[in-house]
Amino acid sequence: MPLPLPARLKTFAALSALGLGLLGPEASAQEPARAGWKKTEVDKVFHSEGVAAADVNKDGKVDIITGENWYEAPTWKKHEIRKNGNYGDGLKSYSNSFACWAGDFNKDGYADVAVIGFPGAPCHWFENPQGKDGHWKPHEIWHSACNETPLFADLFGNGKKVIVMGAQPKGKETEGQMAWFTPGADANALWEMHAISEPSAPGKEIPGTRKFSHGLGVGDVNKDGRNDVICTDGWWEQPAEGQNATKPWAFHPAKLGEACADMVVVDVDNDGLNDIISSSAHRYGIWWYKQRPDGSFTRMDLFPKLVSETHALALVDLDRDGIPDFVSGKRWWSHGRSEPGSDQNPAIYHFKGSRGPDGVLKFTPVVLAEDCGVGTQFQIVDVNGDGKLDVVSSNKRGVHLVEQP
Repeated sequence: MPLPLPARLKTFAALSALGLGLLGPEASAQEPARAGWKKTEVDKVFHSEGVAAADVNKDGKVDIITGENWYEAPTWKKHEIRKNGNYGDGLKSYSNSFACWAGDFNKDGYADVAVIGFPGAPCHWFENPQGKDGHWKPHEIWHSACNETPLFADLFGNGKKVIVMGAQPKGKETEGQMAWFTPGADANALWEMHAISEPSAPGKEIPGTRKFSHGLGVGDVNKDGRNDVICTDGWWEQPAEGQNATKPWAFHPAKLGEACADMVVVDVDNDGLNDIISSSAHRYGIWWYKQRPDGSFTRMDLFPKLVSETHALALVDLDRDGIPDFVSGKRWWSHGRSEPGSDQNPAIYHFKGSRGPDGVLKFTPVVLAEDCGVGTQFQIVDVNGDGKLDVVSSNKRGVHLVEQP
């Protein structure tokens, strides 16, 4: 018979010190299993730490897009979006593309790409020349894109994605504001900025809004049916007015951990309260924060020593068995060789979810591919049209497609 939940949670603290997984030592006490997924090296050159996927030329096939190139399916022929930078092997350099998202931003029927360049710098969307070769015309989205995990998310549950990120007045690092952005009537103009937080004020800096802030998420923290916005210092509650709100959202302070990557929401322990899973951007560790009835959160380590530099994470039912999973991996040389485990084999992991009789989620790591890893943002999408989800990544090891068998 399973231990009662309180006893299991007490036992967990001891297990986590040994690097054991959630409520089940088999999850990480042994070497992770290997899955028979197919890895394709799309480009061996370091161009981008973000990646998107869409049918660029309207031939019915899903292409791969980074901040500098698009790769035509199924041969992955490279086409330039803009002049390519020379970033070497990335040991002492960064790209000018930290996140990429596809969308038809000017509504001409062709997939464009939004690119977050270097944190804090202006961000742009690039206009698809209607499938023709040649460089894509850039349009500025906003003059600053802050937080190292900006998001392109269906914030309002209406099927329309918006950009969620911090933004600052020019040259004022400590005066940021959390906001969401969407194209206005003129897609070629600056996008419209909508406040999530109040602006920073003297002595009251808004968390998560510096250019190098770590940790951002979108999810329904309080189970009211509306997505909230999360950072490591707490969460902003989406008001009932949703996208029509005219005032900043209410902020709920909470201690949600150290510098991290994506923050995803799921009820891990089946107690009716949503919890938050995240991972360490530059160190070892994957953890979840258990929500308590009083609104506080308690950290629970999942995989303290499995993999380092997990600078991106996605919550997804990868195997479509009806149980939440998550996917992450190692960002190779995020700060050169200065971070713990910097030279560890950069793998992509499926953390397969399963539930026992008590409904508690347990995650078992499975290696999907090695010698590739993730960047600061990656894509999970059915690339080959077989009805199964695949993983596309781009980082200092190049661009890779990892297909589910």
